[in-house]
Amino acid sequence: NHKWYIVHAYSNFEKKVAEAIREQAHNQGLDDCFSEILVPTEDVVEVRRGRKINSERKFFPGYVLVKMNLTDEAFHLVKNTPKVTGFLGSGSKPMPVSDKEVQRIVGAIEEGVERPKPTIRFDIG
Repeated sequence: NHKWYIVHAYSNFEKKVAEAIREQAHNQGLDDCFSEILVPTEDVVEVRRGRKINSERKFFPGYVLVKMNLTDEAFHLVKNTPKVTGFLGSGSKPMPVSDKEVQRIVGAIEEGVERPKPTIRFDIG
């Protein structure tokens, strides 16, 4: 009965949120309510100062994918996790995301598309 949900978190705290959800679930005996928690990232090669540097880039900054059984306890655990602003969805009820959509996201990560991070340049003059 586990479905995928998208949890909105503070940017740059996605991994901390994922870890906090895992920890809280374990501490509250709710391990069985959560099957997967993903922070979609990809490894990219950037060129900085003429050198290639491997870095990790988040596919969806500010979002964590959580496969869970949406019980009241699990819902409140996620909602009360520090740095979580809520679930993606309309109104008070989180909307599940299809497995197909999650596979598309994960598939794009596994392809390892090497795209350089966009850089913004300002011409002053």
